[in-house]
Amino acid sequence: MAKAKQKAERGTLRKVLRYIRPYWGLVLLSVFFSAVTVALTLYVPVLLGRAIDQIIAPGQVAFDAILKILLSVGVIIAVTALVQWVVNAINNKITYQVVRDVREQAFRKLQILPLSYLDAHPAGEIVSRIIADVDQFADGLLMGFTQLFTGVVTILGTLVFMLTIRPAIALVVVVLTPLSFVVARFIATHTYQMFKAQSETRGEQTAFIDEMLGNQKVVKASGHEDENIEKFDEINDRLQKFSLQAIFFSSLTNPCTRFVNSVVYAAVALTGALVCVATAGTAAPFTVGALSALLSYANQYTKPFNEISGVVTELQNALACADRIFKLIAEKSQTPDAENARILTDAQGEVQMDDVHFSYVPEKKLIENLNLTVQPGQHVAIVGPTGCGKTTLINLLMRFYDVNSGKIGVDGTDIRDITRKSLRQSYGMVLQDTWLKAGTIRENIIMGKPDATDEEIIAAAKACHAHGFIKRLPHGYDTVIGEDGGRLSQGQKQLLCITRIMLCLPPMLILDEATSSIDTRTEMRIQKAFTTMMQGRTTFIVAHRLSTIREADVILVMRDGHIVEQGNHDTLLKKKGFYAELYNSQFAS
Repeated sequence: MAKAKQKAERGTLRKVLRYIRPYWGLVLLSVFFSAVTVALTLYVPVLLGRAIDQIIAPGQVAFDAILKILLSVGVIIAVTALVQWVVNAINNKITYQVVRDVREQAFRKLQILPLSYLDAHPAGEIVSRIIADVDQFADGLLMGFTQLFTGVVTILGTLVFMLTIRPAIALVVVVLTPLSFVVARFIATHTYQMFKAQSETRGEQTAFIDEMLGNQKVVKASGHEDENIEKFDEINDRLQKFSLQAIFFSSLTNPCTRFVNSVVYAAVALTGALVCVATAGTAAPFTVGALSALLSYANQYTKPFNEISGVVTELQNALACADRIFKLIAEKSQTPDAENARILTDAQGEVQMDDVHFSYVPEKKLIENLNLTVQPGQHVAIVGPTGCGKTTLINLLMRFYDVNSGKIGVDGTDIRDITRKSLRQSYGMVLQDTWLKAGTIRENIIMGKPDATDEEIIAAAKACHAHGFIKRLPHGYDTVIGEDGGRLSQGQKQLLCITRIMLCLPPMLILDEATSSIDTRTEMRIQKAFTTMMQGRTTFIVAHRLSTIREADVILVMRDGHIVEQGNHDTLLKKKGFYAELYNSQFAS
């Protein structure tokens, strides 16, 4: 188990290094300036030691020499501060460029993930990975760049200076300081899983909050507030538990390493004092100034161990978060378009389904042996009880999902041999669930035709009976609406979605309960607009209100994934089969 965890950590670290690789030039520059900062910082104790040695006895103080030394120290401190600012600027640039690259790749991945993945994972959990987890990763990475480089260079630099002053005492420091590494490593290996659990629970909490915000009206209408609070408290308590465990164990690192460092400092002070006494009056005395410099170096030598141990702990959190975002990026993408895939232009609208089989999960069969031929310009209505496969059929037509076996063709070409983009551009799709982005009314209407003129936009809106309510808005077509339509009614949002398709008028249409949110009077007008829009276009209409599809050329009656009846409205009523049963049930007294 421990080996598997270490292997996973190393794998995540290698991925992080791959993202850093394009910025190796900046990394080397940061290391160089860090070395300059450390060298200048370490030179200060030497100068201060010399200043101390200028104080020989009462009345024997070389003030001129001390003043020159202090001026030199002031210049060095100013230069060090400037170089440190440059180092921080470089480290910030590296970190946030890496974070930008990770987020960009994660978002690009979202665009090519199969819908099966998105359907199986809460939206809030995915958002948490791209936002919160990447933020945590950035914090750990920035701390690593800021403190790790400087810390390592400081350790090496102070060691060199101590060896030049008194090798024997430096050896005492070298022998004792590995205890810091042992303590830090012990704690770090036990915190990774805690930080990982914290990150996963944070994602679960984000998903729950996102779900509740999006369905607050249903929650209030159902009186489900107390149950939601109870569930939120349960998740929140778990997050508190994991967070406290992770922070508690990680916070042990600093006091433990500080204790080791204090032992090192005391050992250097005691050993140095004894050497001072033993060498007094000899040809090569160990002066108080030299001891002062050595103690300063011993303190600076041990200080980075505190910082590095803190960095290691923070990196555990960063790696746990990075692992979650890298798993998203590594998810299997949707099957790419074939190399010689056809770009569908000017589709005629002939659709064929040959022995189609499909199920979302293998153990639960849904669509079996589905055969269908739709001629160009035909209007096909798809009806049936909830869960019979109507929406699934639409998903297959749009290639949101690929069939398990069989074939779906458009104009004689298997849709798997057509580019997804051109296939979907050939369909105009109005769903029961509306989708509007934050922006102006105009921007939402022209999504499928960005170059549309004002005249075309207004004509499409008038055809859909949306122009009236748009003109009543504060700024008309330039009115800004929030995410998912803001304060617009459900019917108004649906009218905008219909206007969007009316503007493009693609060769094939899919209307999935397109008028479900519109009042009866407006629906009658929309049906007239649809009649004009559907003229000469292959149209698939999914409907629960069977009164709306009486004029369809072909009605497919689905049940348990099979087409059980097929024909026009009058023919199916005369059969007195399942369609007649559905139709009559809607008009029963």
